[in-house]
Parts: sequence; C-alpha cells; structure tokens
Amino acid sequence: QLQLVESGGGLVQPGGSLRLSCAAPGFTLDYYNIGWFRQAPGKGREGVSCISSSSGKTNYTDSVKGRFTISRDNAKNTVYLQMNSLKPEDTAVYYCAAETPRYYCSGYANEYDYWGQGTQVTVSS
Repeated sequence: QLQLVESGGGLVQPGGSLRLSCAAPGFTLDYYNIGWFRQAPGKGREGVSCISSSSGKTNYTDSVKGRFTISRDNAKNTVYLQMNSLKPEDTAVYYCAAETPRYYCSGYANEYDYWGQGTQVTVSS
C-alpha cells in the first residue's frame, strides 16, 4: 500500500523559507494527484496546495498564493512545497496526501486516499 513520507519541517523566523518534501518509496508519485494540507491546533485540516498528475494543473489556497510553490521532480520521485515569506499563521503540521489522478486536483481532505505522518512547521521569532 502507498505510504507517504514528509520531511523538511522545522523552526524558522518570520520571513524565512522552508522546502517540504513528499516521497513514497516503491511507488511513482507522478501517477497520483498530490495535495499538501496543514492542521493547526484546534483547527481543521486545510488544503494548502495540490498538483494534478494528468494535467499538471496546480491550485493554492488564497492565504499562500504568491508565497508557496508546489512542484514535482520526477527524477527524484519527489513532490515539493517551497514556502517563502513565512508568517506565524503558517505554523501547523503539514501533511502530504495522494489520490487517483484527475484533471483538477482537489483541496478537500476527504478526497485523498493516502497520507503521510506529517511534519511540523513552526514560524516564530
């Protein structure tokens, strides 16, 4: 069964950058739509960004547009979330998720079939 592994989280100052990675040993991530989600304490799981396998289309939640970029490196079988100009409100556990390819990728957590364990991102001075 597909198992996703996130990495790259940590503690950064406001305005700093992080790059999160999503990998799935033994599987080809290019065969799946991939979404990044985050969950802050006391809040629901929020869709951050996603990328479609079939079309390559990407989507971002309004609060991260212009700051975050999702991308694939098929040679490394990895999906990235580049996060720039980080703000304290970006603090959350970030999760990578996979679903069957569709033309448009989904920002709804219940559409995804496979999840990683999450990686903590803390933005604080």
